[in-house]
Amino acid sequence: MDFLDQALEQARRGLGRTSPNPAVGAVVVKDGAVIARGHHIYSDLRHAETVALAHAGEAARGATLYVTLEPCSHTGRTGPCVDAIIAAGITRVVAAMEDPNPLVSGQGLPPPPKP
Repeated sequence: MDFLDQALEQARRGLGRTSPNPAVGAVVVKDGAVIARGHHIYSDLRHAETVALAHAGEAARGATLYVTLEPCSHTGRTGPCVDAIIAAGITRVVAAMEDPNPLVSGQGLPPPPKP
């Protein structure tokens, strides 16, 4: 199972319990190994990314984050996940899709590398 598949499996854990937010899953990977997982926990107002980063702790520095939805870049009920990702020292984010929410869409991911 690849890392995005594992993030999707995490997202399934929140199905039916995240409304009005989508079910999102995240996996933190370092040196080819999963070091933490997380899914959106609506009752705790924690997004999948911040749950996974909390489980990873300092080991997240230099890691890759695989997430099923583009990380949020605005403040709503929670702070922006992109701020937590940067603070954790994540060096690469792989998202299955851009967030269709116009408050986020395209703003939660780094620009593509220049050729």
